[in-house]
Amino acid sequence: MIGLLLMGFTKQDNPFFETYKNKYGAPPFDKIKKEHYMPAFKEGIKQHQAEIDAIDNNAEAPTFDNTIAAMDYNGDLLKKVSSVFFNLYSSDTNEEMEKIAKEITPVLTNHNDNIYLNEKLFARIKTLYDNRSKLGLNDEQLRLLEKYHRNFIRSGAALSVDQKATLREINKELGLAQLAFGQNVLDETNSYHKVIDKKTDLAGLPESVLQAASEAATEAKMHGKWLFTTHKASFIPVLQYSENRDLRKELLLAYTTRANHDNEKDNKAVINKIMKLRTQKAQLLGFATSADFILDDTMAKTPKAVYDFLSTVWTPALAKAKEEAAELQKLMDAEGKGEKLEAWDWWYYSEKLRKAKFNLDEEALKPYFKLENVRQGVFDLASKLYGLKFNKLNDMPIYNPDVEVFEVTDADGSLIGILYTDYFPRAGKRAGAWMNNIADQYKKEGVNHRPIICNVGNFTKPTTDKPSLLNMDEVETLFHEFGHALHGLLTQCTYPSLSGTNVSRDFVELPSQVMENWCWEPQVMQTYAKHYKTGEVMPKELMDKIQMAGTFNQGFINTELLAASLLDMDYHSIKDTTKFDVTTFENASLARMGMIPQIIVRYRSSYFNHIFSGDYYAGYYSYTWAAVLDADAFQAFKETGDIYNPKVATAFRKKLLERGDSKDPMKLYHDFRGANPNPDALLKKRGLK
Repeated sequence: MIGLLLMGFTKQDNPFFETYKNKYGAPPFDKIKKEHYMPAFKEGIKQHQAEIDAIDNNAEAPTFDNTIAAMDYNGDLLKKVSSVFFNLYSSDTNEEMEKIAKEITPVLTNHNDNIYLNEKLFARIKTLYDNRSKLGLNDEQLRLLEKYHRNFIRSGAALSVDQKATLREINKELGLAQLAFGQNVLDETNSYHKVIDKKTDLAGLPESVLQAASEAATEAKMHGKWLFTTHKASFIPVLQYSENRDLRKELLLAYTTRANHDNEKDNKAVINKIMKLRTQKAQLLGFATSADFILDDTMAKTPKAVYDFLSTVWTPALAKAKEEAAELQKLMDAEGKGEKLEAWDWWYYSEKLRKAKFNLDEEALKPYFKLENVRQGVFDLASKLYGLKFNKLNDMPIYNPDVEVFEVTDADGSLIGILYTDYFPRAGKRAGAWMNNIADQYKKEGVNHRPIICNVGNFTKPTTDKPSLLNMDEVETLFHEFGHALHGLLTQCTYPSLSGTNVSRDFVELPSQVMENWCWEPQVMQTYAKHYKTGEVMPKELMDKIQMAGTFNQGFINTELLAASLLDMDYHSIKDTTKFDVTTFENASLARMGMIPQIIVRYRSSYFNHIFSGDYYAGYYSYTWAAVLDADAFQAFKETGDIYNPKVATAFRKKLLERGDSKDPMKLYHDFRGANPNPDALLKKRGLK
């Protein structure tokens, strides 16, 4: 308390030390200030450590309740402050937040090591694990016990004293290096601005794109100009429509060279450090590579299984991409300019080709994809499938004016959870789209604590006279992230560590990607594809064209995605910790897989946040792995002739979405589908077979 008083406030002044007042247990974002974080983190760690000490010093023999359940339910204050801070650090950060992150990351890493390297605590867990068949545990309890035992082993609990000391140092350095990588990418993204003075340089761009760029320039006090950034909502339309080839090239290269300029924000040395530390950690724990270490705890199990799987999709995808490249080159040849297809030409000429083949212009579709309508579309879909209702809450505290909050209830009126949506880019938000938990679901002492979920994106912003009008990729992304939200919202588990999206990395994308299957179904589109001015539903002829173009450009889409997956695997298959040249490594990896030069890998190394800052390393393949599951799962609906089939929807909810990690993921899938997924469903869906 003395430390808090010296800082000028008491615990009573800090919202984290109080019970949240609203009935949902949601954070009072309007009262939380930057000076509240560190005291709450420190007190949270102190309280959590005391709870851990009480478990490992318990004189009673270990039981599931006094050891495993006790561990899973404790740490409330630390969870409260961590969930708020790291959600905002991703979506609404600033210099003060960055300083706090650098200060608290090694402290949290050390606290985590203090728990997982605790010999007395591990001895209690091992005793329970060794006798698990005699404990009379139900399936969920057994799963949690096995998960804790596995996590302790994978965190170094069985290492020697000297090895544990080495591991602590590795974890500390790794946490800071990963933090630095992400911050460099964000800084590089925010630092680039392309200002255009002459409208003639913007020939071909739709009026909506020009207006957004003009307003961005005005906001930056550059009146009468046009401003473009490396946020996708800003530069992708330029790649699609700009007749100015030099501008297309400049913007694409600005995006694909972020954090790769040999300056203080360059990530190549950071990648070297991360890979050295990850490799050392894996080998210290008895694995040849970090890929072996990570995949040992997934559905795939081994690097060979991942490489073999990726190869089955890569080969037809690359062949398709080569066909597409040849077709685009013919379009360019017909113009008589003597130009060869480059990466900055692909989007432009594929848009021309789409229009020629299907008379489909994506810009003409955008008026039917008003963000609020698309969001209501996924709400309506969740209502038809699962009986959910969404009620906007206008009196909830929010952390940014862009944020909206919804109460989610079941068909019987009972509370399912709270959903925050935060959809527009800003300087303090990292790129991409994601779902996070603000509070986990769990059951304790007869109370079912419902989750608080956040969906975040970087979609096209509204202008002064138009609402946010999404492109097709943004529509799919909104459906995708809402699928993650449903996984988090519908969970009905007893223990926090098993609830919602706390599942293996190559299973977590199934609930999100399966939602994309409904996205372009005409029955679903009729609920959300409405003209923002007239409210008129998109004409059937346009919907038919979208259906016909369903496999268009899939060679490109799958090749750039799979190349990133293979690059990720190549990095994490490194055995030697000797410093290497990142550019040479990346080029060799792409050459080995046969990547064509007209396509740039979806994430080049220097800004590959998923694997160097996030937790998808040796796991980016998960998007394609889960795509096999989702294509097969959606067939369960299609086979009935009813994409809203209530029996299938109930089975998917009860046997999969509600179960979290309470059972082996493939067993959960079997419970739903009755068989292993068939990879052919994915290849056919994407036009690769």
